[in-house]
Amino acid sequence: MASEELASKLQRRLLLGDAEPPAPEDSAPLAGEEVPQEKPPTASADSELSAKLSRRQDINEGSARPRQSRVFNPYTEFKEFSRKQVKDMEDMFRLYDSGKDGFIDLMELKRMMEKLGAPQTHLGLKDMIKEVDEDFDGKLNFREFLLIFHKAAAGELQEDSGLMALAKLSEIDVSTEGVKGAKNFFEAKVQALSAGSKFEEEMRAEKELIKRQEEEMQNRRAAFRELKSAFTN
Repeated sequence: MASEELASKLQRRLLLGDAEPPAPEDSAPLAGEEVPQEKPPTASADSELSAKLSRRQDINEGSARPRQSRVFNPYTEFKEFSRKQVKDMEDMFRLYDSGKDGFIDLMELKRMMEKLGAPQTHLGLKDMIKEVDEDFDGKLNFREFLLIFHKAAAGELQEDSGLMALAKLSEIDVSTEGVKGAKNFFEAKVQALSAGSKFEEEMRAEKELIKRQEEEMQNRRAAFRELKSAFTN
């Protein structure tokens, strides 16, 4: 009886061929045949896929921006600032990046504003971050930190805003460099000097300084050798 039933099923499969898939009731395994078990997706894989789909939907709807993989160069992207100004801003950023993770989060921003003498409410801090948070991660990277000063220079910040208070109280001297003909940095629009030539000039000055320091070091070493030779002879 079993052999007749098996023969009937095989004959039916031959007749059907590739025309259509076998019906669920006819797809029972043959005697002794092992049925492979599909592995269910893990919870982490589901979560990762869901996050990717959600972000893609946000990008399509315009509420999020795609991540950019290009290398960020503050000296070429923020040409209105001199190298010294950028370095001063970087020093300030690192000072308040207490986690040393390359970001200033809400609590670190809170401490910064308290140190500057302009404490903000929790909602005010979130609004400060939101205004320059290009990647919507809820914290400030160095580029977004520079955007605060860029927006202040361009007159794009409200006078009574937290970001304007941060820019004004930061003690970074931007009134005499970086903006051409501006009596006050925060009253000027971004009227940069020729950024290319200025950048090259600063690079040449730095190289000259390094060269002079190396020459002085060589001269001191030569003088020391002569002095040592005089005592040993």
